[in-house]
Amino acid sequence: MANSKAISSAVIRRLPRYYRFLGELISSGCIRISSRELSDKMSLTASQIRQDLNCFGGFGQQGYGYNIEELHEEIGKILGLDHKTDAILIGAGNLGRAVTNHMDFDNRGFQLVGIFDQNEELVGQKIKEIEVMHTNNIESFCQTHSPLVAILCIPKTATKSISDRLIPLGIKGFWNFSHYDLLDRHPGIIVENVHMSDSLMTLSYKISQLQKEE
Repeated sequence: MANSKAISSAVIRRLPRYYRFLGELISSGCIRISSRELSDKMSLTASQIRQDLNCFGGFGQQGYGYNIEELHEEIGKILGLDHKTDAILIGAGNLGRAVTNHMDFDNRGFQLVGIFDQNEELVGQKIKEIEVMHTNNIESFCQTHSPLVAILCIPKTATKSISDRLIPLGIKGFWNFSHYDLLDRHPGIIVENVHMSDSLMTLSYKISQLQKEE
């Protein structure tokens, strides 16, 4: 296995796409595929695919291609999907409910073990069989259950104080929907920021460029 520190973020960000696409091929009954065939389907060059996969060791054989199920399993292991990391979610409003209800945590390397909100009206309600607890209980819960990841579905203004509480409790990584720059305040933690508005504006740019060409 290659040293992960030497692998570019661009390669790492392509791994989930490989995993998802290979899973679709398995569902369709495919058994084996070459890098050339995979490149045609994924709009990547065969050379790029080979370079990406070579970062983690050799998976295919020249002239023989990749065993799809084996490659899918190996990429899953690289992504850490063969074990589950305990996570908590902060913010049980509309966004938090949507994330809880529609994200398949169990098959994405995580187990959601707790949901918290400061709104008394939401405390005690259940989302996907998990009872919402008050944020006052975060410390005692983390000391008992030792989650490593927090999912932040809270306003930007609330993120500073919550992160200041969570990091001393052992939280190592954040899936951050809040638009607050956690790395600026807590260098060295692991953060995956989710900016849906950025994605929408990127789409707007591409559409505007297309319209200019017409």
